[in-house]
Amino acid sequence: MVIYTELPWGDKRTAKFVTNVGLITSDGPNGPNIMAAEWTHQASYSPGMIAVSIGHEKATAENIRATKRFGVGIASAKQAVLASVAGNYSGRQYDKIPASKALGFRFYRGRKAKVPMVKDTAMNAECRLVKAIRLGDHTMFVGEVLAASVSENKPVAYNGGRYMQLGRSARKPSNKEREKIKRIMEKHRKVAA
Repeated sequence: MVIYTELPWGDKRTAKFVTNVGLITSDGPNGPNIMAAEWTHQASYSPGMIAVSIGHEKATAENIRATKRFGVGIASAKQAVLASVAGNYSGRQYDKIPASKALGFRFYRGRKAKVPMVKDTAMNAECRLVKAIRLGDHTMFVGEVLAASVSENKPVAYNGGRYMQLGRSARKPSNKEREKIKRIMEKHRKVAA
C-alpha cells in the first residue's frame, strides 16, 4: 500500500474537494489585479473574517502584503470565463482587469479597502489584512470584512477542474428522522464529570 503525504494540484484526490471560486482583487506593487482562488473561506461571523490561500510568490500575495487590503468576490455562475482569466494568467505578466473589462466584465473601486471590486458576483467583501500565515506552499491571508454586499446571482462551484451551477438540493433529514436522531443522541449524551 502506498501512502501519499502530498495532495498535488490536478490529483484525483484533490479533485474530490468542492469549493467556491473567490475572485481576489488587490492593488499594490503589481498594479490593480484579480486572481481566482479556490481556497476562499468565511473564517468568523463576528467580526466578519474571510481567509484566502494564495501561492507565496503570486502577484496578489505581494500586493496584499504591501497594502494590507484586498477584495473578495464569490464568483457567480455567469462569471466562469472571468474566473478562468483570473486563474490562468499571471498578474506579473498581464493586466487582467483591463483584459476582463474588454471581455465585458465590470468593476468598481471599493470605498473602504480602495481596491478594484467585481460587479455581478454572488457576494463581495472589502477586507483589511489581520493575519498572514505561511502554510506549506501557500500563504493564508485572513482579512476582517470592512464592507460587504450580496446579489441575487447564484455562486459557481468548482469540482474536478469544472465550474458548476448549484442546482438540486440534497435531501435533508425529515422531521421524523430528526426526532429519531435526537432520541439516539440523547441515549449517547456524555455525563459531566
